[in-house]
Amino acid sequence: MATITIGKPADKARLLHTLVLGFSADPVARWASPDAATYMSRRHEFFGAFGGAAFAHGTAFVADDGAAVATWLPPGVAPDGEVMAAIMDEQTPPHRKAELDAFVEQMDRFHPQEPVWYLPLIAADPAYRGRGLGTALMEAAIAVIDADGRAAYLESSNPRNIPLYRRFGFEITGEIRTATSPVLTPMLRPGRG
Repeated sequence: MATITIGKPADKARLLHTLVLGFSADPVARWASPDAATYMSRRHEFFGAFGGAAFAHGTAFVADDGAAVATWLPPGVAPDGEVMAAIMDEQTPPHRKAELDAFVEQMDRFHPQEPVWYLPLIAADPAYRGRGLGTALMEAAIAVIDADGRAAYLESSNPRNIPLYRRFGFEITGEIRTATSPVLTPMLRPGRG
């Protein structure tokens, strides 16, 4: 049984490294940043801009002292799009930049307009995969989300994770893809309030 805690701002830098490792073979992350050295150089900063606000809001769920992490952004809190765009501009191969822009535009179109709980990032350090940590993180977060009563939203960047999200009531709302990208699957869980 995993021990779930809430990541504090002081834990953020250390726990972002868990996410970097966890996404190192992710189809979408590596399509956007295919060079390993480039991916490793600034991905922690990118993830900090994408989901790092969860640490300040008490909504970064941590399994077994950093073996896995989920950064939930509460309603009204958004990723830092400017920092993300600047890093991706540096990291994305020139021939892929226009396509990545189109990909991000699709992400923006699918994101709900009403305030929702948003899961930018959930991942386990590869050394700890297969231990049920993702399920434990989702259980802890869903309890908080259900107490709030509002909807929750995520984009699954790996098709293997869709069954996990479905078990927690997330429904597929479409498909995000470009000519060469992997599929990103937007999923919404209706509010329980």
